[in-house]
Amino acid sequence: MFRLKEHKTTVKTEILAGMTTFLTMAYIVIVNPIILADAGVPFDQVFLATIIAATIGTLWMALFANYPIAIAPGMGLNAYFTSIVLSSDGQLDYMAAFSAVFIAGIFFVILSLTPFREKLIKSIPQNLKHGITAGIGLFIAFIGLRLSGLVASHETNLVQLGDLTSPPVLLALFGLLVTVVLMTLNVYGAIFIGMLLTGVVAFFTGQLKFTEVLWKIPNLPEGIIVWNPITAMGDVISHGLFGVVFAFLIVTMFDTTGTMIGVAKQAGLMKGDTLPRARHALLADSIAATIGSMFGTSPTSAYVESSSGVAVGGRTGLTTLTVAILFMLAAFFGPFVSALSGVSAITAPALIIVGSLMIGVVKEIDWDSFDEAFPAFLIILTMPLTSSIATGIALGFITYPLLKIVKGKWRQVPLLLYVFAVLFIYQLMFLPH
Repeated sequence: MFRLKEHKTTVKTEILAGMTTFLTMAYIVIVNPIILADAGVPFDQVFLATIIAATIGTLWMALFANYPIAIAPGMGLNAYFTSIVLSSDGQLDYMAAFSAVFIAGIFFVILSLTPFREKLIKSIPQNLKHGITAGIGLFIAFIGLRLSGLVASHETNLVQLGDLTSPPVLLALFGLLVTVVLMTLNVYGAIFIGMLLTGVVAFFTGQLKFTEVLWKIPNLPEGIIVWNPITAMGDVISHGLFGVVFAFLIVTMFDTTGTMIGVAKQAGLMKGDTLPRARHALLADSIAATIGSMFGTSPTSAYVESSSGVAVGGRTGLTTLTVAILFMLAAFFGPFVSALSGVSAITAPALIIVGSLMIGVVKEIDWDSFDEAFPAFLIILTMPLTSSIATGIALGFITYPLLKIVKGKWRQVPLLLYVFAVLFIYQLMFLPH
């Protein structure tokens, strides 16, 4: 089913990659409920809804697309969801907001069933694709630096070097050093081994603590929140949530598309400009987003943390099947997962190292042609600085056709890029991003 020999991988490698990917993204099952709780959604509701959405999307990716790319509710989109509810001054509850997510998900599924998104992938110029991959690399490396405490906030300079004497930072430095040494020595499963060793040190130094209750039966306090498209559309119309639906749709589509291209390219799965089985892969997040909204979570996205599993050797859907199984088990071990996710030093070094691996594609960018290089550079620069993959892609999509027009090469730009350049300009100026 997974064609392991064709992809030059083994069952052991794929399972190890899946465990690595899961550990680097497991934080979402704790962080997502905390963020949506501000909108009034019960913690247990979001906790289980997050796992349901992640499991369904990741299983679809594993069984139908055969890619090592995991799906889960996206960071940023959950904060946007909460901001919609809070900014309404009580005029909008989370039930109605989930109707907007549900409708956006349905449109997302329809778009994914058409050749539209596949054509979009083919229409993205190579230099922009390289920029997306490199930008994602810097983005997740910066996330790792922030999570580890190696980089801290600063009032005037925005960021500064963290406190290198604090126990969490020292633990992260230990994990990073051990993993880098293992990587240098080409030790099999170096990233995962580094995470295990860091976890052991965290336990014996008192930074990783487990409660007496490590598991509990999951439940959905609110049951199914939204299921009827007609009722959901009525909520969208009555509350004037058309802009919200568009924002969810456009950000999710490009966030996921960009991440898939970046991770697939890192894994060597792209065939020129084409992503094989693209339709099945793109359906994974749209179906997960729709079903996730029914149970009570914000839109899903392909996870950049999947690149950590790819770095370990994951190349097929067996990696994501492993991730899906671990998500299902996590539903019963909320306190245990919470404890692991609470120690950022365990997973942060993996993100930093994976970022260093992904940035290598910058050598493929045509730096001698300014009209090709600058849009790619803008993507690389803005993804980590805006904490948004979609915003980086938007700026690249806007500047690329603009520079081609100035240079008299407007015929070389695919029509879709012009269309989305206009849409992105509208989004950046008038919609949340």
